[in-house]
Amino acid sequence: MNFKKEFYREKKVLITGHTGFKGTWMSSLLISAGAEVTGYALQAPTDPSLFDMCKLNEKMNSVIGDIRNLTHLKQVFKEVQPEIVIHMAAQPIVRDSYKDPVYTYETNVMGTVNILEAVRSCTSVKSFVNVTTDKVYLNKEWAWGYRENEELNGYDPYSNSKSCSELVTSAYKNSFFNGDGGTMIDGREIAITTCRAGNVIGGGDFANDRIIPDCIRAVQNGEEILVRNPYSTRPYQHVLEPVVAYLMIAQEQYQDKTLAGNYNVGPEDRDCWTTGELVTLFCEKWNNANGTDITWKNIYEKGPHEANFLKLDCSKLKTTFGWKPKWNIEIAMEKIVEWSKAYIQGEDVVSVMNDQIEEFLR
Repeated sequence: MNFKKEFYREKKVLITGHTGFKGTWMSSLLISAGAEVTGYALQAPTDPSLFDMCKLNEKMNSVIGDIRNLTHLKQVFKEVQPEIVIHMAAQPIVRDSYKDPVYTYETNVMGTVNILEAVRSCTSVKSFVNVTTDKVYLNKEWAWGYRENEELNGYDPYSNSKSCSELVTSAYKNSFFNGDGGTMIDGREIAITTCRAGNVIGGGDFANDRIIPDCIRAVQNGEEILVRNPYSTRPYQHVLEPVVAYLMIAQEQYQDKTLAGNYNVGPEDRDCWTTGELVTLFCEKWNNANGTDITWKNIYEKGPHEANFLKLDCSKLKTTFGWKPKWNIEIAMEKIVEWSKAYIQGEDVVSVMNDQIEEFLR
């Protein structure tokens, strides 16, 4: 089973969080597939913004709204009548969750309640995917990957709020969809899945407190890259890996509701690198492409708690769908350098992005 662009032609798809980094890549892919795309999100969270660069507000139905506003959200569902819903709106930064835990829980937990209420009230929805994170698991610093049946209990407010989002989704399935991810309600069927993705990297990410954006900003400013925690191991993957996996799952469960469930989406074990190793690779690829001598500096300091070692076991996704990652970390970094070099030199980054999407799908 693989993602099929033709499946999405003229399908009505609603994405929450479409103005963000991952949402922009997904929206661009769906637009190229001929889908009728509606997005619901706050204004783009960064300046500069990949969403604004791509001028997607001219190519899709972009609704600016707060996921905490249930009345507005339900009105948009009523007007759009989506068939497929991908929920990605979130407060996504661990360190920001320490600064504002209330907003984090309001957005990530009650936002999930609201989107499920909107789905429940909308008779057109057949397939729903809730995107959470690899950090939903109770982290025991294991050297092996977490499986979908491991205990959920994220440590920090961000991770814990996403664990709660998983539990909310499960409760709605049990209470309103009989717990099998898609039984009858009001004479219709809905397939419901949660996806737990690893650390996503790619061109066009301008977020704070993320390692690749920090690298790009340092390069732009002609500065040495400062790495706050080079020893933490994470499952890094190019943004197109989870985006295409989410859409594949939404597509397949639309056609066969028994495929709905909970799925990890991450790289192979060999692509679970430390942050220091990742930055070393960035410097190598950037220097080779630009003839520069960019370096990085370890400024490790004890800050808010973050997991040190984190891997995902993606056997379930592989077995169920015949899925496997396409781009390893080396290729992913080459694509990041390609996009970022074009951006810094003022070239057509949208064209680069579209070419990377087409290459990935081939």
